Amino acid sequence: MDLTEFGFDDRWGALMAPYAAAGLVPARVVRQHRERSIVIAAAGELTGEVAGRFRRDSAGRSDYPVVGDWVAAEIAGDRLAVIHAVLPRRSAFTRKVAGNLTEAQVVAANIDTVFLVTGLDGNFSLRRIERYLTSAWDSGASPVIVLNKADLCGDPAEVLAGVEAVALGAPVVALSALDGSNVEALRPYLVPGRTAALLGSSGVGKSTLINRLLGEERLPTREISDRAGRGRHTTTHRELVQLPDGALLIDTPGMRELQLWADEDSLERAFDDIEALAARCRFADCRHEAEPGCAVRAAVDAGSLDPARLESYFKQRRELAFLGLKMDERSRRQADKSRGRRFAQMRKEIKQRKPNFDK
Repeated sequence: MDLTEFGFDDRWGALMAPYAAAGLVPARVVRQHRERSIVIAAAGELTGEVAGRFRRDSAGRSDYPVVGDWVAAEIAGDRLAVIHAVLPRRSAFTRKVAGNLTEAQVVAANIDTVFLVTGLDGNFSLRRIERYLTSAWDSGASPVIVLNKADLCGDPAEVLAGVEAVALGAPVVALSALDGSNVEALRPYLVPGRTAALLGSSGVGKSTLINRLLGEERLPTREISDRAGRGRHTTTHRELVQLPDGALLIDTPGMRELQLWADEDSLERAFDDIEALAARCRFADCRHEAEPGCAVRAAVDAGSLDPARLESYFKQRRELAFLGLKMDERSRRQADKSRGRRFAQMRKEIKQRKPNFDK
């Protein structure tokens, strides 16, 4: 198997060199299930599982290999690749895990382009696009907004203009994966040996789009489940596929929600128009509420800034601030546990050194 077809290059070779000296080989994760993965190595397609030491040394689930990762593996047994290390990621689309846990979930790694797919049906939402853009800018990949199901939209041009107003430089493409109209507009972003990922809610048509690009019905598809356009998960695992022209594309299960795991810089880039207005406020610490000389509120009053977009900005900023507090709290708890373990070890060592006068 020629790994350059899957994106292996000199930079990956340099990162792999210390592991190669220890007898390990490079492999890329191309399919991921809950407890196992499938990797591509020079020897072909193998079942991948992490080594016991990897499990012991990992700081959390975000350290584990995901689709798109390059790993250092040992070929063992019957078509088995034991993964000893994940090479440093060039990019990663990450979200917060569902629930109350303060932990990151890496959805896909080492992607060059991220297609943010939404449907032009009853489930269309500008506010959801804004959230995906914040995470996309944080990933290190280049975002492209894909408006699927253009055949179901009465006036795609009007919707396209609205999306472009919040995209702020990210390309926007309207198409129909079902009938193939304008799908060719994605070709400039699909380059042999480079990786794109499809991300979006359930029912937006990601698998249908991949099948259209593949030219065959390889991935299962399903009708949406209600009139609002909400779909059920057709894709149940993440998978990297190679298109006929050599481009690489990652399909992912639909997300019911996207909880942010990003930094302030990514938020500011996603809302650069609001940040530019804020720079003209009279007060540097303006909260854009009722302060005099607020350029942001003036833009809302003048009709040049959608108040719903401003509220979306406020909501994401509050969410990231709360995430920051939770991460600080977790760091303190971990530090306290570490100090407690060190203190217990010190007491044990002192007790062992203390003379026993009863003997």
